[in-house]
Amino acid sequence: MPKRILVGTVVSDKTDKTVVVKVERKVKHPLYGKIIRRSKKYHAHDEDNSFKAGETVRIEETRPISKLKTWKVLDRVQASKGVAVEADV
Repeated sequence: MPKRILVGTVVSDKTDKTVVVKVERKVKHPLYGKIIRRSKKYHAHDEDNSFKAGETVRIEETRPISKLKTWKVLDRVQASKGVAVEADV
């Protein structure tokens, strides 16, 4: 069976070797026909702690690693835009 691959945004990287990825999809409302956004959060395995919040990543379904983790991060699609940089004043 092929493994599912999703694209989402890292919303949390506080835990060790784990990131929380928010995946958004757009669906059409069954009665009104308006396009609405639905989102879901997935816990994904990040072995090197290399992904930070705000980055867009691809995740792949894998065997259960822990109670919540059944996904692993494949690669970075886009770096975060809102990176805070300290300025010398």
